[in-house]
Amino acid sequence: MSYSREVRLVTSPAGLPRPEDFAVVEVPVPTPGDGEVLVRNRYFHVFAALRTVLGGSVEGAPFPPIHPGDTLFGAAVGEVVTAPAGSALAAGDLVFHWLGWREYAAVPVAQVQPLGNALADPGAHLSSGRTAYAAILQSGLQPGETVFVSGAAGAVGSLAGQIARLLGAGRVIGSTGSAAKARRLVDEFGYDDVVLRGGEPFADRLAKAAPDGIDVAVDNVGGEQLQAAVAVARPGARLVLVGALSGQLAPDRAGTVAPVSLDTFALILKHITLRGLDNTATTDWTDRFGDWLGRGEITFPSVRISGIEHAARALSETIQGRHFGTVLVEL
Repeated sequence: MSYSREVRLVTSPAGLPRPEDFAVVEVPVPTPGDGEVLVRNRYFHVFAALRTVLGGSVEGAPFPPIHPGDTLFGAAVGEVVTAPAGSALAAGDLVFHWLGWREYAAVPVAQVQPLGNALADPGAHLSSGRTAYAAILQSGLQPGETVFVSGAAGAVGSLAGQIARLLGAGRVIGSTGSAAKARRLVDEFGYDDVVLRGGEPFADRLAKAAPDGIDVAVDNVGGEQLQAAVAVARPGARLVLVGALSGQLAPDRAGTVAPVSLDTFALILKHITLRGLDNTATTDWTDRFGDWLGRGEITFPSVRISGIEHAARALSETIQGRHFGTVLVEL
């Protein structure tokens, strides 16, 4: 019998997840049922927001909670091993699906997305660039405007600054918690300035980095950074809410709430628009990403960790902010 390894939650984390909250278990390679594809995974995405489903998920969210004994899930790229007759899939085809955190997966055909050859690097299909691209487009960015990206060194932020620049931003400002990451964001990834967390109030530091205010915010963090974006926003500013890491990664909460207090007067008097991200309407991202990559106009920063046995550690390190860009486990 052939076996597959997968990562399961062992105990509900008390606070932020630790590697010992998970276990790698060996199970038989799944037998695909009617209408299912057997996929051998090559990469899966490790993302900090997984903490929310470990804490019980959020009502209305697209992903269910993960309970002790459950196998983790997430975006993955793999190779088709077998496919149902008439499915238009063949052994060896690369596909995208959501049953990562395991070496083999049986996935319904309808939940598998075939991948073309627009991206030379299969792992790049797991970038969060589509999210960043959608946020910039939905902000209505105009040439020459100033963009603020919170959580700029993460999977979304490390691409958002580059995309904003390519789409005409005049000035791009980010935030991060590390001076080393800030240097990389400026030197390599299109940012003009980066505000570090800690010390004086964040709004004061953001105002210094953007003395003329901001026109667009791509907010991955919430909390005081969203408050600061409202305080520094110019009249007519558009803020796209992508994530809420300040709540999701709060060690004293379950990661399922992200409260923040905003100045309603500022929203009204400056005609600020707050919009939750719609990540479903961006159909041209892969081709555009491949074109930009091919011309050397954009870089996909990623950390690749080899072996499923290191996946739980990779998740803990990602939550701690120890990595830059997209974190992938390579199988």
